[in-house]
Amino acid sequence: MGSVVDLEAIVVSVPAEGNAFTDTDTEDMLLVIVTDEDGRTGIGECSCAPSVLKALLEFPTEHFWANGIREHVIGKDPIEARAIYDTIYHSSFYHGRRGLMINAMSAVDIALHDLAGKQLGKPIWQLLGGARQQGARPCVTVYPGDTRGKPTAEIMAMMSDMVEIARSQGFTAMKVPFVGFTEMPDRQVVDLLGAMRELVGDDITLGIDPGYRWTHWQEALWVLNRLDEHRIFFAEAPLRHDDIEGYRQLAARSPLLIGAAEFATGRYEAREWLETAKVPLLHCGVSRAGGFTEVTRISEMCELAGAMLMPHSYASAISDFANIHMQVASMQVPLIEFRTLEPVTSILRRELVSPAMPKIADGWTAAPTTPGLGVELNTELVERFRLS
Repeated sequence: MGSVVDLEAIVVSVPAEGNAFTDTDTEDMLLVIVTDEDGRTGIGECSCAPSVLKALLEFPTEHFWANGIREHVIGKDPIEARAIYDTIYHSSFYHGRRGLMINAMSAVDIALHDLAGKQLGKPIWQLLGGARQQGARPCVTVYPGDTRGKPTAEIMAMMSDMVEIARSQGFTAMKVPFVGFTEMPDRQVVDLLGAMRELVGDDITLGIDPGYRWTHWQEALWVLNRLDEHRIFFAEAPLRHDDIEGYRQLAARSPLLIGAAEFATGRYEAREWLETAKVPLLHCGVSRAGGFTEVTRISEMCELAGAMLMPHSYASAISDFANIHMQVASMQVPLIEFRTLEPVTSILRRELVSPAMPKIADGWTAAPTTPGLGVELNTELVERFRLS
């Protein structure tokens, strides 16, 4: 169908606005474009340290344990994405196996699947073995941007606007992060989340994201026990990311499902979360944890462990649509994280690809029918904001 003839890694840097997750005046991401012999392209992304990811993708081979990525992609058939991933993984021992190298491989793997789908005229979920679900259920992240130092009443007003828009768009699942509530005492957090449940209503599936708030599992448990009456479905990232023992203790006692591993890269890290921490919900996203190749494996591991997978996403619609395909192709995914478009959004989320928003009805979006990811890249925006 056409081998890959080019792999381009582009850092796209746009002015930060709306709910951009950044402490600078720009929001950056790594865009990967693979091109075949007939000029067709596939796209992928990752938003983790994009300039470092670009360097990793352009890294030249030094020896058999420090291979570059490009030489294992150029000249290959994109339908062989899984074999390409494994080859890169086992020839990058020095600089790979975990962390940013897996992030970089995620973007490449998504792009290869997008290109293969376009070549075959099939959506990606079909390349993953077909539909296990008829669609995907996005859980919209109700994050109004940096709320540090703002009064609680102002924060609730901002969230109220977001909730009303999300309901009008058809969402039936929402997640409330408290990244900006670091100075708020735990008792006040409990009250705020109780008010949030009243705001969204009883018919909304509600999750929370404490954003690694607590140092000790006992502190987290005190809060989570008091949230049980508010029918919170899950609590994502309550403890520091690498506190495996703390997560094990908390997951065994919490009345809420404990979610973790949004920063885990690859199936070997995921295995530690399932077998040692024994959390019932993983948040490994397609654009961070190893692309479709590795997250499909993680989904199968979740099935064996009796756990669920809710793929993370807080980048552009490339990640959101990748996760839609992942849910359609997996029995273990009840929800996917979804970055809201209104009333606050970023240029990347709104304009990088189209459509930026799938059609949602009664909480669900149907399985995509367009070949590949099902989105088109805004090349004019890329050329305008790419870093040299």
